[in-house]
Amino acid sequence: MPLPQDPQDPQHPYRDAGLPVERRVEDLLSRMTLEEKAGQLFHSMLMMNADGTPVTDTDGSMLPHATPELIGERLLTHFNLLGTYGAREMALWQNSVQEMAAATRLGIPVTLSTDPRHAFTDNIGASFNSGAFSAWPEALGLAAIGDPELVRAFADTVRREYLSVGFRVALHPQIDLATEPRWARQTGTFGSDAELTGELVRAYVGGLQGERLGPESVSAMVKHFPGGGPQKDGEDPHFAHGKEQVYPGGMREHHLEPFKAAIAAGCAQMMPYYGQPIGTDWEEVGFGFNKGVVTGLLREELGFEGIVCTDWGLLTDSVIFGEVHPARAWGLEHLSVAERAARALDAGADQFGGEQCPEVVVELVRSGRITESRIDASVRRLLREKFVLGLFENPYVDPDLAEATVGRADFTALGAAAQRRSLTVLTNRDSFLPLSGRPKLYVENVDPAVAAAYGDVVADPAGADLAVLRLRTPYEPRENVFESFFHSGSLAFPEPELAGILGLLDTVPTLVCVNLERAAVLPEIAERAAALIADYGAADAALLDVAFGRAEARGRLPFELPRSMAAVAASRPDVPNDTLDPVFPAGHGLRLPDAPPAGG
Repeated sequence: MPLPQDPQDPQHPYRDAGLPVERRVEDLLSRMTLEEKAGQLFHSMLMMNADGTPVTDTDGSMLPHATPELIGERLLTHFNLLGTYGAREMALWQNSVQEMAAATRLGIPVTLSTDPRHAFTDNIGASFNSGAFSAWPEALGLAAIGDPELVRAFADTVRREYLSVGFRVALHPQIDLATEPRWARQTGTFGSDAELTGELVRAYVGGLQGERLGPESVSAMVKHFPGGGPQKDGEDPHFAHGKEQVYPGGMREHHLEPFKAAIAAGCAQMMPYYGQPIGTDWEEVGFGFNKGVVTGLLREELGFEGIVCTDWGLLTDSVIFGEVHPARAWGLEHLSVAERAARALDAGADQFGGEQCPEVVVELVRSGRITESRIDASVRRLLREKFVLGLFENPYVDPDLAEATVGRADFTALGAAAQRRSLTVLTNRDSFLPLSGRPKLYVENVDPAVAAAYGDVVADPAGADLAVLRLRTPYEPRENVFESFFHSGSLAFPEPELAGILGLLDTVPTLVCVNLERAAVLPEIAERAAALIADYGAADAALLDVAFGRAEARGRLPFELPRSMAAVAASRPDVPNDTLDPVFPAGHGLRLPDAPPAGG
């Protein structure tokens, strides 16, 4: 059948917003070449120039192909943006990308996505710091508060800020259970409690998508099915030494509970994890290739009808920060790129995250390995979402509105209040807190200019009335540049760092605040600090407002804090809060006396 001379003719049914979505999908699908269909099956990365212009050339160190080639030649229409930029610049870039897409034969608009951008963690493989967006605590902090209505308000804020710059898919929420204390990805989770995670993901999906997916929605890609928490030794399956996922406690079904809640809430997309299940009745291949998990469990048993997009980089080796990383085809490392793609399609995946090789899919169809009808099934889902989101009618955004919306004062105030509320008071010796007056303050890892609003900052702890010390959860540095962003290994403070900390605590009464991206091992610090607070992403002013009684900390620990690394090593990775005699149990959190009402 010959192709139409002008496929973008407004008379074509797929261009008619008054027709049912299903008819528009079928009309567009009927006009697509195999190459155009194959392009839909790839959800890859883009970067932008700081001035809001697309990247038109590349040295291959991060992205092998420039933007014009990916859109105009490889015919991709789904991308996630890497990096942190200004709101106006992101909006201008979004519009330039959409103009490139509009110039293609069918004019299929681009769907842009992003990892989380509203907190404090900056990891190019998982999340970005808030930058221009409103700054909130990490997901662990939202779990420490435990309020579904707050999570809905947060997700609605994310939705409005994302829409203004053109993001239509959130590569979140992450609803794995934090059951292995060493695992690097816990900061993006809602902690170890499956029931609470289920309540919060329902609110999160509602805030992003609304009652039903539509032109004012951001599509939620929930991850990482069927639960990425039980990693052997807490290593992460981004890397070959962390590929094994194990269930020695027999709690595999427990990790599915949050995903059942997400599906019931109507989440539009789902991302299987990299992990390779070991010692179960599932095939021992990564979940993105695992037909028993994707088709058998997710589709057939749990009834999920949305888009399944693999995690990033399952097919081809990649160069990240100048270092070669093998494809995360765990259990199928011996297969060719084409064979891996066929296995993922057979498993039930609709899209390949982080890949940009549509020619592989074209060859699979032409060789007879995969039928074109199988490709059509996934393309239908992907096109349908573009129509439902209204991208064919309104692909562009207003840079002025983006600049006025992103980081808006009321959004910023909501995030700042959530930071304060999420702080978790673990100890408060002799009612040390709240502080009063204007004491002489010695501070470490606190901005002295911020601290000066609360007391007189001194350079020597010996001359201070009290000290404020901020710490981060310990980790073992890794030589690989990309892996260095994924904090893994020991949770205990090493010598001589611990001796220096305890020396300060013995010199002056000290408020210690530890940022919990994982479950720090800190029994000695807990015993000797005048007060100990946990944070999950909070500005210095948020901490000091709580310390001085100007705001109330309401957080409770979203997981237990182990007593030793021996206890961690002896615990079972799939069992929540499984360490012997923890220093603080999950749910622990004190209230300070004479604090103002919540929200103060």
